[in-house]
Amino acid sequence: MGMIKEFMDFVRKQNVVAVALGLIIGFAAKTLIDALVADLISPIYSPYLGFGPEASLTIGLSVFKIGHFIEALISFIVILLVAFIIGKSMGKKL
Repeated sequence: MGMIKEFMDFVRKQNVVAVALGLIIGFAAKTLIDALVADLISPIYSPYLGFGPEASLTIGLSVFKIGHFIEALISFIVILLVAFIIGKSMGKKL
């Protein structure tokens, strides 16, 4: 019984619930950003680069999905930008 009480104290002190909610919201935001990149940003850059999200490079038996990698890279950059903006805005309020 002492171990359960100790665990519950840990959850309350470390604010684990807030962290879990933050992760859930972060995963939801990632899904939205991935959709933004795939449906809005990729169609804009595809004609200029000459290839789209389905583009791949085949060397021997290996297939490298270059278009998919570029989409993932753009999503990563957008997520970093959003995190930076949120961090800067919270830094000013604290």
